[in-house]
Amino acid sequence: MYAAAMGLVLIVAFVPLPSLTLKGKGAVRSAMAPAERGASSLWQRLSETMAAIRGIGGAVEKNRELSHELVQIQAELNRLRDVEADNLRLQRALDFQQAAPRKMIPCDVVSRNISGWWNTVRIGKGSRAGVRKNRAVISPDGLVGRTVEVSLMTSEVLLVSDPACRVSAKLARANVFGLVRGTGSTLKGEPKARMEFINKDVEIKVGDEIVTSGLSSASGEFPKGVHIGYVEKVYRDESGLFQYAELIPRATVGLLDYVFVMSDAGEEDR
Repeated sequence: MYAAAMGLVLIVAFVPLPSLTLKGKGAVRSAMAPAERGASSLWQRLSETMAAIRGIGGAVEKNRELSHELVQIQAELNRLRDVEADNLRLQRALDFQQAAPRKMIPCDVVSRNISGWWNTVRIGKGSRAGVRKNRAVISPDGLVGRTVEVSLMTSEVLLVSDPACRVSAKLARANVFGLVRGTGSTLKGEPKARMEFINKDVEIKVGDEIVTSGLSSASGEFPKGVHIGYVEKVYRDESGLFQYAELIPRATVGLLDYVFVMSDAGEEDR
């Protein structure tokens, strides 16, 4: 067919008769039509392929933009969640302060000593705000510790989990007394404490609540009935005369943000 088409083209080109020329052109067009249609179809497919390639590039760019927007939205969502959680903690602290039977000084925690043990925290108020040494520090979750160093603007708080901290305590359900002292922290960084010198004949159960007794001790005076923690394990000491119980101090398990310092160590204000 190709040879016939070329022959027609030559006839049309060299034969001068108008009628033959017109007929030759028509024949050439008829002969070349399939090739033209094929070329047109091929060009269309090439155009569509190029458009598709450009579209893929545009889709990649659009996907990148959407991913960036998603990251921004997720960051904003996390920020709003943090704000909501902070508001809930503040509201809980405010409710706790208003319901407390004694006057307390609200303080924010400005730093923590987390070098191996959860021993101390620094609060953002000192003697100018009425904070004094050896005053009980509490939170809505219970006893946090006591003040050990007080400057004009800040104070150091020794946590109940510190080995140097001693608290006179009792079982919440019975008049069974003992002494709680800190025992550092677990390998996971969780604080620990121990209630010692418990009468050997008293039944102590795992899960029993331990609270402050209100009795004075060498390390300070704590108000009565403040939650310290729950019994995790019970042991008999080597002498066989007493029991001791491992505790989980609830108030120091999480990161502390807001605490309260007892404004006086005397009788309840109301």
